[in-house]
Amino acid sequence: MALKHEQDASAYQPHRSVQHALRVLEAVAHSGTGVTETELARETGLPAEQLTALLRMLRREGYVQQNADGAYVTGETLSRIGSAEGGAAALTAKLQDTLDELRDTVGAAVYMSRYIDGEVHITQYAAGPEAPAVNEWVDFRVSAHASAVGKSLLGQLDLNGRRDHLSRHKMARLTSRTITNEKVLLSRLATQPATVPVLDLQEYAVGTVCAAVPITAGSAVGCLALSLPVEHAHRLHDAADRLNRSAAPVLLSLTI
Repeated sequence: MALKHEQDASAYQPHRSVQHALRVLEAVAHSGTGVTETELARETGLPAEQLTALLRMLRREGYVQQNADGAYVTGETLSRIGSAEGGAAALTAKLQDTLDELRDTVGAAVYMSRYIDGEVHITQYAAGPEAPAVNEWVDFRVSAHASAVGKSLLGQLDLNGRRDHLSRHKMARLTSRTITNEKVLLSRLATQPATVPVLDLQEYAVGTVCAAVPITAGSAVGCLALSLPVEHAHRLHDAADRLNRSAAPVLLSLTI
């Protein structure tokens, strides 16, 4: 299995935001005693407005903190994630907090998914009374052709990777909207813009609509998704756009 050409990923805005955020974190970590925003601008070469927005996000996520004198130092979240003991648990907890915040921000259940050893896995999710999770009536591992999660993950593989997956999982008709023709599905995956969320309009389950955006860190293929009851389908595009714009903190947690 291989990823699509690197150019696709570089066109995806959250990746650029994360690359810039990592530059800021590296500069903060190297400073030791703290570094001012003016010094960060000089070291990173980032425009003032963009740097200010990044620092706001990094403070909110706990990756940096600001001293009384205005200098930035490493934050508690980054220290916990980087610790030898409890680092993995801290990362899981941080991701869950971020997903909970996203659920409330977009007003929908949200899911973190990964493509591991040739299979689709929902690794974490956040739902609630006002944002119900989708009913997994068919295992997501065998229904990638129908779900937004699955199509987003498959879309990040190369053609051979997609064909390999589909050869192992029959494209069953789950609803009247499900694509069951492999050529049609492969064609749609090939033409799906990297910056546009993948949609599932009752293809996986009647009564549910979904959207997913790619979250790829290095060679690990993943995606961030949301689901809404069909009566809220009119909110899908706006919610998907907000999810896309809010993906950077999730990707940053996976990259660090």
